[in-house]
Amino acid sequence: MTAATHESSATATAGRSAVATPRKVRGREERSLGSSIALHGTLIVATVIAAFPVMWILFISLGPKNAWQQPSEVFSHLSLHNYSDVLSQTDLPKWFLNTVVVAGGTTVLGVFLAATAGYAVSRMKFPGSRQLMWTFLVTQMFPSIVLIVPLYLLMSELNLLDNYLGLILAYATTAVPFCAWMMKGYFDTIPKEIGEAGRVDGLTPFGTFWRLIVPLAKPGLAVTAFYSFLTAWGEVAYATQFMQSDHYTLAVGIRTFAQDQRPDWAWTSATAIIITLPAALVFMLVQRSLVSGLTAGGTKS
Repeated sequence: MTAATHESSATATAGRSAVATPRKVRGREERSLGSSIALHGTLIVATVIAAFPVMWILFISLGPKNAWQQPSEVFSHLSLHNYSDVLSQTDLPKWFLNTVVVAGGTTVLGVFLAATAGYAVSRMKFPGSRQLMWTFLVTQMFPSIVLIVPLYLLMSELNLLDNYLGLILAYATTAVPFCAWMMKGYFDTIPKEIGEAGRVDGLTPFGTFWRLIVPLAKPGLAVTAFYSFLTAWGEVAYATQFMQSDHYTLAVGIRTFAQDQRPDWAWTSATAIIITLPAALVFMLVQRSLVSGLTAGGTKS
């Protein structure tokens, strides 16, 4: 009996030890050769698939007019003539300036409204705060094409058609709701004690927000600015309906190269690359803050 009892106790102890032992996770250096080859091969294939369309357009833009039909001609006629032609023979500089004005205005307005709305809902309890955020959420359920008619009627009544301000406000209706939710989640991760300390030191609510909270929220603001900028930079539907030819943006102006029976693909590809460069530049400026800004608040209860 005693021997059996000891044997049972030893078996139970061994079983508990086996259960309590944590499972060992393989590190990167312990990955097998086959797994490493499969992983890196998959990443390489995905990268090639993602980069190929852009690289092909860049390749075609460096060739002659018929490069899209005869790609082999690019190597013997490699030049920047298509870029110089669209800059000197079209309204591309005017379109570029119009787009910079609209995208810059949308970015500034979007960041300001999203940050203030997100901070107010995060820190200040007032009647209708939940309804406000739910309204922002509901507006994201409608595709932009559904909003064109009501926005057009409103802008017509306010004399904002063919006006930079009108287009900026239209883009803000798309950018602000998403960004306000994101900024609200980011502000929730900042300790409330920081704001309370600012109030004790005599700062006003706006002074607390501007001097203490905004510097800590730079990653979230960077994501908001990036999203607002992209919303306006490459948008076509609103710009087509609300703006006339004198105020065309790049995304609308590029369509004029394809209105004839034979589109000019050389100019189109060169303009597409020019449109891409500012967006890539903005991404490079804010890329360090994108990951932290997008993931902040994800684990907030």
